[in-house]
Amino acid sequence: MRECAWEGLDMVVASCWVNAGESKTAELNRDIPKPVGVHRRPLGAHPGMVDQKGYARVTDIAAALGLSRSTVSNMIRRLAKRGFVNYEKYRGLTLTTEGRAVADHIKVRHQTLTELLQLLGLSPATVEQEVEVIEHHLRPETFRVFSRLVRFWRDHPEQLQAFLRDGKSK
Repeated sequence: MRECAWEGLDMVVASCWVNAGESKTAELNRDIPKPVGVHRRPLGAHPGMVDQKGYARVTDIAAALGLSRSTVSNMIRRLAKRGFVNYEKYRGLTLTTEGRAVADHIKVRHQTLTELLQLLGLSPATVEQEVEVIEHHLRPETFRVFSRLVRFWRDHPEQLQAFLRDGKSK
C-alpha cells in the first residue's frame, strides 16, 4: 500500500462516489484539497460505498486506504466542518449536497483522464499510474481541453487513428 496523506476531501468523496447533480467546476477546483502523498486508487475498488449501504463508515474507508481509523476520523471531522460530509462519531457518514458535487467532479475528472490515456494506447498499468499522478495537478482550463479532445476523438475515431499513425512514423 502506498503512503497517503490527504487534507481529506479527495479520499472521502472518491470512496463515496455517487451520482450527483450539477457541479460548479470552477468553485470545485478551488475547494478540492490537493493530496500530499498522491494515491487514491484503492478507493476505486469501493466506488459505490454510499450507494450500496446509504452511508460509509470510517472503518471501511480506513481499511480501503490502509490508514488508521483515527487518521481517517480526523480527516472526516475536518470535512464535516467544511460542509462536505454529515458525520456523527461512531456512525456512518454521508456526503452533503456540496460533497456530492465534488465527488461527481472527481469521478468525471478521473474517468476523462483515464479515457484520454487509453485512447492514446497506453497500457492499463501506465494509465492507472499516470492518472493518479496528473489528475490532482490539472488546471480547469487544461481539463476542459482534455475533455474536448476525448469527445472529439470519440466522435472522429479516424482522426485519432491518424494521430496515432503519425506519432509512430516519427
